[in-house]
Amino acid sequence: MCAVPARRGARLIDDIDRAQAREAEILSDALRDQSLRAGLVGMTAADSAEVCQARGCGEAISETRRAAVPGVQLCVACQARREKNRGMR
Repeated sequence: MCAVPARRGARLIDDIDRAQAREAEILSDALRDQSLRAGLVGMTAADSAEVCQARGCGEAISETRRAAVPGVQLCVACQARREKNRGMR
């Protein structure tokens, strides 16, 4: 048997639904802002590099990554390294 009265339980579920919708909105806004800062808005997978453009790397960039991040120029490892270095400054 449920310890939460039906009316209160329905309100709680509505609150959770609203919180999840807000979280999705915040994530969407953050991803859009990141794309704007990176200059990737309007780019497609065709604008992506097939191999990593980092000096000395040359690792192939997967089709999945190129589709997920249109305009991508770095492999996952080099991108992670770049983001880590930027965070340390």
